[in-house]
Amino acid sequence: MDSYPYSEWARLIGVPVEVRKGRRTVRSGVVDNAMPDSSAVWIAGDANGGRALFTAADGYEVWISPRKLDGNLCYKMAASHLPGAPRLG
Repeated sequence: MDSYPYSEWARLIGVPVEVRKGRRTVRSGVVDNAMPDSSAVWIAGDANGGRALFTAADGYEVWISPRKLDGNLCYKMAASHLPGAPRLG
């Protein structure tokens, strides 16, 4: 599936993402935490490096790619709202 930029970073905690600046991917990993206003995102430490902070003010973008999950879940939703679906929270 194709990747696309996603602006609501706080909804991506626990989701694998790519952090890009311009056209270049600077880090791939799982979102560890994010500011509620999507001004900053932390990528969890892994084999690619330690925990890292990226900010929107510095020109970073977070890109997601829908992917099938194992187990009873089919997909993890990162959409802000689907037409006709009840709002949570």
